[in-house]
Amino acid sequence: MGQKADIGLIGLAVMGENLVLNMESKGYTVAVFNRTVEKVDRFINGRGKGKNFIGTHSLVEVVDSLSRPRKVMMLVKAGQPVDGFIDQLIPLLEPGDIIIDGGNSHFPDTIRRTEYVESKGLLYIGTGVSGGEEGALKGPSMMPGGSPEAWPLVKEIFQSVAAKVEDGSPCCDWVGENGAGHFVKMVHNGIEYGDMQIINEAYHLMKTLLGMDAFEQHEVFKKWNRGVLDSYLIEITADILGFKDEDGSPIVEKILDTAGQKGTGKWTAVTALDLGIPLTLIGESVFSRCLSAQKDLREKAAKVLTGPTPAFKGDKEAFINDLEQAIYGAKIISYAQGYDLMREAAKEYGWHLNYGGIALMWRGGCIIRSRFLADIKKAYDKDPQLENLLFDPFFKDSVEAAQESWRRVCATALQNGIPVPALTSALTYFDGFRNAQLPANLLQAQRDYFGAHQYERIDKPRGEFFHTDWTGHGGNTASTTYEV
Repeated sequence: MGQKADIGLIGLAVMGENLVLNMESKGYTVAVFNRTVEKVDRFINGRGKGKNFIGTHSLVEVVDSLSRPRKVMMLVKAGQPVDGFIDQLIPLLEPGDIIIDGGNSHFPDTIRRTEYVESKGLLYIGTGVSGGEEGALKGPSMMPGGSPEAWPLVKEIFQSVAAKVEDGSPCCDWVGENGAGHFVKMVHNGIEYGDMQIINEAYHLMKTLLGMDAFEQHEVFKKWNRGVLDSYLIEITADILGFKDEDGSPIVEKILDTAGQKGTGKWTAVTALDLGIPLTLIGESVFSRCLSAQKDLREKAAKVLTGPTPAFKGDKEAFINDLEQAIYGAKIISYAQGYDLMREAAKEYGWHLNYGGIALMWRGGCIIRSRFLADIKKAYDKDPQLENLLFDPFFKDSVEAAQESWRRVCATALQNGIPVPALTSALTYFDGFRNAQLPANLLQAQRDYFGAHQYERIDKPRGEFFHTDWTGHGGNTASTTYEV
């Protein structure tokens, strides 16, 4: 064989096809393979014609076409297909070669696979890739983790194809050991769920409470995208609201109100529960999609359950300004919670995460890219050990400045019977977080009453546990486990 490829890619679906075109445009030769080999031929004779691609019809051909150390990237469906390709590749590779999973794998699977592949003398990378079809082609955000020895061998390729921010910095850097890359991508997707839900609640309020049509809202979102909410999701929301159907009406109003999900938001919420982190906004965003999917039940409920009839009597323009601040405040809480989850996971799994670097990776190419992330990077650059985003002076001042507007929006929505679960849960978290005293003392007394779970006292040192015989006939035996 003549020229060797710099990297091989398995999986020529939308993301794979666009990513290899991106790689080739940066000067790399790519060997491509797809389980349905006809896709390889179509690509080589279509979008890849005349370019530096090597079409292959087997994994043996892929491996044979690669320069050493071999780098084989998979962009296939998460789950068993990834494990299947790993098992087929291992016998074909040599020590020091690298297997890369660029799909949406769950991070525990990546932890397991890294250990397994390394036990065979090979290196493994699990990298989150965000940005969709356009991002893959023009520059995605990439979040690699796995075998640290593999990073220098793929760094040039990954950072060449990744999105760049204003100063030319790539939206790609090493995240951490084993499953860290896919974990950070999972949190990215959870935050994406939250951002989308907040935007949808604003849309619902403007539509149902203020009586604004989609085209009026289009102008509001365009304006918002020039301010503190400047982001990809605000931008595309403006585009969607301004898009006309064939009859000139807004097409968004003809779309069925049932949301889909691929599971990454749910993974984020479940992981937060496992680690004991109050990820309330993202959790509500997942449940909101679940509620939307119960369309038939909601239609039945609408016929039998009543609530207030929305009627807005205030200043419409002032409410829209309040709404902008409410979105901003909730967005700050969402990221504070997401970063709290990453900090706890780093402790749990022994990862060394660069939190400012993560914000940089999210500033371009990915779905949650926004001006806002530059402020997060500054916060963590200033204090890499920042315990919570709300302790940074910029975000403290911002969320405190937003809260008056935010409270008006939530109160008005609740009084008018319009659901705003993400906006309200974020505000409730803020109020809980800023309170040194919460009613959990009563809760712990209840647990001790019915289950002898014990409690700590404010007049005794932390770590001393007590049990009360609340009924007078419960005895002194207490539970052997104490869980805060």
